[in-house]
Amino acid sequence: MKQQQFLNLASAEEAEERFWEAVQPQPLGEELVLLENAHGRILACDVLARHNVPYFDRSNFDGIALRAEDTFGAQETAPVLLTLNPEILSCGVVPQEELAPGTATTISTGGVLPRGADGIVMIENTFPDEKTDSGKNLIQVLKPIVPNAGVSLAGSDIGAGEVVLRIGDRLGYRETGTLAALGEANVSVWRRPKVAVISTGDELIAPGEQMEMGKVYDSNSTVIAHAVEELGCEPIRFGIVPDDETQLEAVLRQALELDFVLLSGGTSKGEGDLNYHVFEKFHNPGVLVHGVSLKPGKPLCLAVLEGTPAAILPGFPTSATFTFSKFIAPVLRAMAGLAPERSAQVQAKIPLRLNSDKGRTEFNLVHLLRNEDGFSAYSTGKGSGSITGFARADGFMEIPRNTEMLEAGEETTIHLLGESARPPDLMIIGSHCVGLDFLIGEMQKRGVSCKFLAVGSMGGVLAAQRGECDLAGTHLLDEDSNQYNRHLLTPELHLHKGYRRSQGLLFRKDDSRFAVVEQNFEEAIPQIIDDPELRIINRNRGSGTRVLLDRLLADQRPLGFFQEAKSHNSVAAAIAQKRADWGIAIRSVAEDSGLAFFPLQDEEYDFIIPNKRLKRPEVTLFLNLLQEPNIQTELNKLGLTVDAPNKKN
Repeated sequence: MKQQQFLNLASAEEAEERFWEAVQPQPLGEELVLLENAHGRILACDVLARHNVPYFDRSNFDGIALRAEDTFGAQETAPVLLTLNPEILSCGVVPQEELAPGTATTISTGGVLPRGADGIVMIENTFPDEKTDSGKNLIQVLKPIVPNAGVSLAGSDIGAGEVVLRIGDRLGYRETGTLAALGEANVSVWRRPKVAVISTGDELIAPGEQMEMGKVYDSNSTVIAHAVEELGCEPIRFGIVPDDETQLEAVLRQALELDFVLLSGGTSKGEGDLNYHVFEKFHNPGVLVHGVSLKPGKPLCLAVLEGTPAAILPGFPTSATFTFSKFIAPVLRAMAGLAPERSAQVQAKIPLRLNSDKGRTEFNLVHLLRNEDGFSAYSTGKGSGSITGFARADGFMEIPRNTEMLEAGEETTIHLLGESARPPDLMIIGSHCVGLDFLIGEMQKRGVSCKFLAVGSMGGVLAAQRGECDLAGTHLLDEDSNQYNRHLLTPELHLHKGYRRSQGLLFRKDDSRFAVVEQNFEEAIPQIIDDPELRIINRNRGSGTRVLLDRLLADQRPLGFFQEAKSHNSVAAAIAQKRADWGIAIRSVAEDSGLAFFPLQDEEYDFIIPNKRLKRPEVTLFLNLLQEPNIQTELNKLGLTVDAPNKKN
């Protein structure tokens, strides 16, 4: 066969655009799998916790359950003496007795905290006392504790209704363990695309066979198959096919029954390179690109054959790996349901001048060395036929096709290879909200990784002041102006209005003691606060809800005041499980928990942003979400109302 030339090379950008437009990749549909078979799969939907974790307030160690205020002032030389209840709360035992002031109950690690108790004293910090004349057991408490000491509150790990895992997450052992802890036996995942992996060439032999002159071990099929697996797909190996057109066509027809076909080798214009000739026998639409203005990777062939995406990668290992990473991997990621890959990058200086072939985009593998000014990038000097070049490189630089030379000392961007520690695209700190959970999920769908730390509104504001986050979620009311969040601004901070949500009083629907609330709240609330039988579940200091509670309570300290929950879900859980009788949280949490809700105030949940981060693309994308009609519709379903477009603050 006469050798031919590549006469109509496509640019790398043109090749990507043609292939993507022809394939239009998207996930192949959902399937339900057993949890035991879910490892390594890609989630097809968000996973919401159906229960609080832990499900109840539980003890962190063996000890004595009591009221923290009963221990104040205790010391070894002057212990506090309490009456020990006969009930013993082992694991799995549901408390039957309410703990009264001046009493205590023995409890094991993991035991259910009885009503009336708000802390645990370690067993080693107590001492049994002799029986009294009445026959009651007494116990000495040698050290004081603070409320909630030694207790894991219901929902403190995971709150019911909280988004725990998100669509597009890959399920590793930590994720499957979380699903097991949530009680999920089945998982909705994306169907794995089946990818045919075919190596071609008379020169190829399988690893393990005897090496001889003119032969080459087939490494491409292993590299490609494992790369396909890492992308959430299922490789189907067809082995090595010799340079025989009839055999190639027969194997290809079989492979086209799958979701994607990958060949390597036989795509150049030299004698014996048959693969692209076989590709030309198929249509709908057929070959899209054959030859790309790229180094390494010029012989790449991209096609859609009878409706199935297909590609012939160059035979040389480095060329095959580069072209797979640039042209094939993004398409397979989309088909598998994975978000677009985030490329880790660093800036580095070129210590030695590098020449490049003008007219072709060139990828140059480099070794990175750290110096006082940052990084230096040394070319590995490995060509496209190198097997070790890609494996041993730290990264690569992309040299534009119209650049002939990079001068020594010039700074360039290095794309890191492999996994590397890197911060999330968007860091959010502050008050938790179901709306924020939803928005973070939407960001992830758009390929933006987010990390959120729930530290309360004021904690988020302080983090923004220190420049530790991109966004701080807050809903703090200024008592003087009766406005939300504006009083928190400094010259370095910007306020972006978010949405409004309703905060209100939560209680059990069947609790007759709250029947008067809807009739006359102003008269009912003093009665509720003063009722010695009604227990409140408070919120943590620094939260916006705590500010609202403090205004409601003034200086009063109702029963349960010192027991603080860190989330709306924990408040609802305490009331629903009758460990408390009332508290304040948002409407959506009350509805999800089947509790009664009496609105107190519409509050504003906003975002405070350091001015230096306002123009970050990820911040802009997040803020723009709030103005998208479909996003606003979904927020409305959560009981949230987006304010009018932001004015400059």
